[in-house]
Amino acid sequence: MFPGNGNLKIAVQKKGRLTERSMALLKTCGLGIENYTDRLYISANNFPADILFLRDDDIPEYVQDGVADLGIVGENVIAEKSYNTELKEKLGFGSCRIMIAYPESSDFSDVTQLEGKRIATTYPNILGRYLDQNGVKAKVIEISGSVEIAPALGIADAICDIVSTGNTLKLNKLKKSFTVFESEAALIASPKLKDNNIKTALVADLLVRIRSVLSASSSKYLMMNVPKASLEAVIKMIPASKSPTILPLFDESTVAVHAVVPAGYIWSVLQPLRSAGASGILVLPIENMIP
Repeated sequence: MFPGNGNLKIAVQKKGRLTERSMALLKTCGLGIENYTDRLYISANNFPADILFLRDDDIPEYVQDGVADLGIVGENVIAEKSYNTELKEKLGFGSCRIMIAYPESSDFSDVTQLEGKRIATTYPNILGRYLDQNGVKAKVIEISGSVEIAPALGIADAICDIVSTGNTLKLNKLKKSFTVFESEAALIASPKLKDNNIKTALVADLLVRIRSVLSASSSKYLMMNVPKASLEAVIKMIPASKSPTILPLFDESTVAVHAVVPAGYIWSVLQPLRSAGASGILVLPIENMIP
């Protein structure tokens, strides 16, 4: 089905909410990938890797069986079937929650109120474990799709499904309640990789790249000019990953301060920095950050 060329096989979702982010991650890691739309697989032009485009539900099984060496898939898909794969890295995108929701006319304020209720879901195993952990006996009704309509059809009292924005629930006059499982995209590996030293080395290389991208995505590069008299106060405001870089300027009373800082820090401290005398403040994105 796929070429036996010795390349690292990486499975990604063919079409869905994780596809574009998965491909963007691989490209930012330096893999030369072009024109992948409507393709079954494509090879990177500068790294020994083939990208396989599969249904998300199929990815863990292909990885488990060694057809694919790595896969990018939602944690919810892995947890539902308990596949024999190794979690290599959580990827920080595709976040969602599997939640229990019920009609707006009902009111479940405690999980124990689900006792004896009918709950429709496409995640019977995840839901079953949640109910067991909370000592609740309910009837789990497995549905392959359109879970939200189950209460309106009278076949369920509540549903258990993926929730991101909650708009679909509102359209079906449902309200969310209990979080059953939290998920994000993850990189998983085949247990058969340990028998292939060449591919193990390729995975280690790719992981360095992925972790540098993830680290960079949560950081910004901050540059500013600071009067020497204010330097100590400004440095105390900077939660830099390491000691900031201090550079001399033509104006001997001023220095340039450069630092890598958490992305969420910037807006809360801009005004205090300016009040301390910082000027010419630049905030730049970072594509990769290798420790």
